[in-house]
This record gives sequence, structure tokens and C-alpha cells, in this order.
Amino acid sequence: MIKLYQIYLIKLFLKKIFYITGIFFSLVLILSVFDEISYFKDHNVNAFFPFLMTILNAPSALFEIFPFIFLISTQFFFIELIDKKELETFKSNGLSNIKILKILFLTSLTLGIFIILIFYHFSSKFQFMYFQIKNNYSDDNKYLAVVTENGIWIKDELNNKKIIINAGKLEKNYLKNVSISEFNENFKLIQIIESKKVDITNTNWIIYKPVVSKNNLTETIDQNMFFLTHFNQDKINSMFRNLASLNFFELKQLMKDYKLLGYSTSEIKIHLHKLFSTPIYVGIMSIVSAIIMLNIKKNRPMIFHVSSGILFSVLIYYLSYMFTLLGQNEKIPLLVSIWLPLFMFIGFILIGLVRINEK
Repeated sequence: MIKLYQIYLIKLFLKKIFYITGIFFSLVLILSVFDEISYFKDHNVNAFFPFLMTILNAPSALFEIFPFIFLISTQFFFIELIDKKELETFKSNGLSNIKILKILFLTSLTLGIFIILIFYHFSSKFQFMYFQIKNNYSDDNKYLAVVTENGIWIKDELNNKKIIINAGKLEKNYLKNVSISEFNENFKLIQIIESKKVDITNTNWIIYKPVVSKNNLTETIDQNMFFLTHFNQDKINSMFRNLASLNFFELKQLMKDYKLLGYSTSEIKIHLHKLFSTPIYVGIMSIVSAIIMLNIKKNRPMIFHVSSGILFSVLIYYLSYMFTLLGQNEKIPLLVSIWLPLFMFIGFILIGLVRINEK
């Protein structure tokens, strides 16, 4: 049975979570809406359209900063307890700091599970709608790249030609088993170029030993052929990276498709592990923040507490980002890139808990 003091602390913590979430959501809206207005200023859209696009994109941006929302919320939670001298009241009635931290951790863990099961599902749907709508207004809308069961398909337009490219798989900077069909503006076939291997390091592709079919004649060329497109390795990769717009089931399906094509699934695995680790991540952030607050002198001004929280958030972000990049580049194992920073934070917590009850 939940005791009265537990209900009070949980309600106070939830109040701070909602309060800080509302502030950050407002900041995301304010900062994003100017970018959307700038993007759509040359398009014939309703005046409220950029605001709609901002709202669709905001939940995904908010999801990324939830760990820091929990950290700062915990700070304000303890600031209120300290200002009202309630922390001393709890201690005099036998409530230890460890018990308070336990309540914060379990509450954060529960909210973290809700975030990945419910909030992320809706944010991914909104993000998908955002990309779908924005793509219709993009100058690159005529340049498309998709992954299907039949391989990688690319649509391009260049020099009054329409180009359809199909490849069996992508390996680093090479497309394998490639077929390039060129059409004129009336979609009349000009030629078909086939090759086992194409170098796509830059937009001027290198086609190795191409087989060219033109005017009902097929010719195998021993020399390499250069083929100009709007795509290179980086651009193709970037078009497959909108993982935040996919829910768990879609991510699993995308991973299966990538495996069939021989395409690296590292980013999808990292994204999934980041989702799975979210409840633990926000719980750890709450405890880390609590330890910092309980070890800071009580006569410090509020700006000092908030500034220390923001500074610590930035340090944690860059540490996690560094490990994520190492995992994506396969410099370290994927599991290590996501979970090692969390274990480092747990180590910090264990050190902080040694004398936390003496505070």
C-alpha cells in the first residue's frame, strides 16, 4: 500500500515533470516555428501551415530531451522541498534520503516505460506525417530513394532525362548489381546500363565494366564509365535515416529489409537500444540530479542549481553522442556504445550514495 508521504512526493515530482515538460515544449515550438516560416516563405501555403508543421515535429524533438527534463525537474523538486523545509521534516520522521531517491527512481522508471510505449508511438506517427508533408514542398521531391524487397530504387532527373536506378544492395560506397534506365521527357527509353559494381563516393559515379543496351543492341564495355547523378553515398544514406518516424514494428521490418539487401543495420540497432534504455536513462538522470542537489550547500541561489543542471546535461549529451558515433562507425560494439555511458552514470550514483544518508 502506498503511504501518504509517498503519494505526496510522487505528486510533487509529477507536477515538476509536467511543468518543465511544458516549458521545454514551448521552447521547442518557439525555436522551430521560425525555421518552418523561413522554409515555407516562398510557398503558397496558409499562414497557419508552418505552425501545424511545428506541432507535428515538436513531439519527436521533445522525446530526445526527456532525460534532461527529468534531471532539471528533479532539481526543482528538491528546491521546493528545501525551501519549505520539508526535507528536514521528513528526516525527523525517519524518512531517509535513500527512500526518497527510491521513490524518484521508480516513478521515473514508470514514466519512462509510458514514454516509449505510448508517447514515442504518437511522436513517430507525427514525425512521419511531418516528413511526408514536407517532402511535397521540397525542391528534392523529384529525387527519391527507397528500400523495398526488390532492392534499392532511386529516381533522378538530370539534363532533361528521367533516370530510374535499381541496385541489389549497398556496401559502403558501392552499389551492387545495378541497373540504370534512362528515359527522355516523354518516358521513351534511351538506354539501359547494367553493372555488377558502381562506385557512388561522389555524384559522378564510376560504373565498372558496364553493359549498355541501346537501340536493340547490347555492348559490354571493358573501360569504366562515368555517370553523373544528384546522389552520392552520403545523400543516399541520409535518406534512410529518419528512424524517429518509425514505430517499433516498422523499425523491425526495416531491419529485415536492410539485412536482405546487405545494408548495415547498425543505426537501427542503436536507435532500438536507445529506446529500450530510455526508462533506465531517465531514472538514472533523476537519481544523478538528486545526488547533486543533496550535496550542494543549501544557501546557494536557484540560478546556481539550474546552471549546474544545464551544464551537467550538456556533458552527458556529448558523452552519449560520442559513444553513439563510435557505435555507428563500428569502432566499438553497438551494445557498448549505448549501455556503457549508463553504467558510467550508475558508477557515479554508487559513489554518491555512499554518504548520501549523512546529508
